[in-house]
Amino acid sequence: MAGRTNTQIAEALATLAGIMARDHQPGREDEARLERFMKHKPPTFTGGYNPEGAVKWLDEVEIIFEAMRCTEEDKTSLGTHMLREEANHWWKNARQRIGAGGIAITWEMFKREFWVKYFPADVRNRKVVEFLELKQGNMTVAEYAAKFESLSAFSPYYNTPEAEYDKCVKFESGMRPEVKHLIGFSEIRDFPTLVNKSRICDEDGRAKVNHYKAVNDNKRKGPDRGKPYGDKNKKIGESSGGRRKGNGNCFKCGEVGHRFFECPRKEDKCFRCGKLGHKADVCREGVVCFNCGDEGHKSPECKKPKRMIGKVFALS
Repeated sequence: MAGRTNTQIAEALATLAGIMARDHQPGREDEARLERFMKHKPPTFTGGYNPEGAVKWLDEVEIIFEAMRCTEEDKTSLGTHMLREEANHWWKNARQRIGAGGIAITWEMFKREFWVKYFPADVRNRKVVEFLELKQGNMTVAEYAAKFESLSAFSPYYNTPEAEYDKCVKFESGMRPEVKHLIGFSEIRDFPTLVNKSRICDEDGRAKVNHYKAVNDNKRKGPDRGKPYGDKNKKIGESSGGRRKGNGNCFKCGEVGHRFFECPRKEDKCFRCGKLGHKADVCREGVVCFNCGDEGHKSPECKKPKRMIGKVFALS
């Protein structure tokens, strides 16, 4: 009985060893690793002139590598598996060139070739200049920080621990004055802390502006706001409180019920004599000639002989 038991144990151990040996075959390990990688739904890259797309593809693939804790060698095999069309043809040729002599191609080696091909120097230089000239402008601090981080990837110096101080100064110098003056005196030189504090100041400032804008808008709104000429149903000459403004008389004809520019009478009315047909500046009512003493004209217009005015001499 004991002999049979030992035999059975030996057979079981042999079977288990065979299973473990099959599971640890290189081919099966590669398949399992690729299967795990594909479960993360990595993006493909087809090549062509698409610098922004190339950067995005690398970023997304490296996020999966980090989650899987891939080795450098695994990163190369898994990452290049997602190349399609023109990008795949390019890599076949590049791999033969850089892997000549049996050199193991690391992910960093692949990335160097990839950058040269799909993110050329002139594009990188433009990104560097864009980063150096970056200002907050109309962006929120959160939007400004996101763009700052994205562009700083093309200026490697700003991503080193030694550059933390300079990175904070660069970020702070690009902020709008109303945010900078609230945060600048603190001299925060830890980048995540600086971004967070600046974001809070920016959001508080925007909330304050919106609050006072709403208050002022409400103050400006009255019963007749939004009506260019008040309520059309109100009677002419009537104020918003229902009372008439003055007597409502027309300045032209003196009647009630309309304004002078709405007056149906075509003739002008004189303000001096009250008669129609002329204006006050040509009215002859009450005008007396200094020459003849008659009414209706002035002395320069008088047709009678000019009256001589005597001179007075002083007698000594």
